[in-house]
Amino acid sequence: MDVNIDMSEYIGYGDRMADDVASAGLMARLSDPCCVPLGEQAMSPDDAEAAAALLGVLADPVRLRLLSLIATRPDGVCGCDLVGELDRSQPTVSHHLKVLTEAGLLERERRGRWIWYTAAQGSLVPLQQLLAI
Repeated sequence: MDVNIDMSEYIGYGDRMADDVASAGLMARLSDPCCVPLGEQAMSPDDAEAAAALLGVLADPVRLRLLSLIATRPDGVCGCDLVGELDRSQPTVSHHLKVLTEAGLLERERRGRWIWYTAAQGSLVPLQQLLAI
């Protein structure tokens, strides 16, 4: 029997990363004025762990592409339209959308019976500032 299963379905890494980002309060901590760019001061262990969790969420090529596709559409995009663009199964796309949403990178809105996604405005600014050297 020949079965085509996306590799990302086997890896539970994304779920753990999204949980780490949410529980670590990454966005709040990285937005805090006490957190300075890497080139100015060494990170605390907690900040390093939180930043690594967010970078882990972004390290998946499917999630990075999803974020890019959604960010280029300011009016948002229906989750159902992303399956064809990514050439991935619907459950896989839904999983990655969930991980990105839980990490605070996407916002979701129900329109009728469909879920529309938009990029969370400014969600990557703290990470940009942190990585400035």
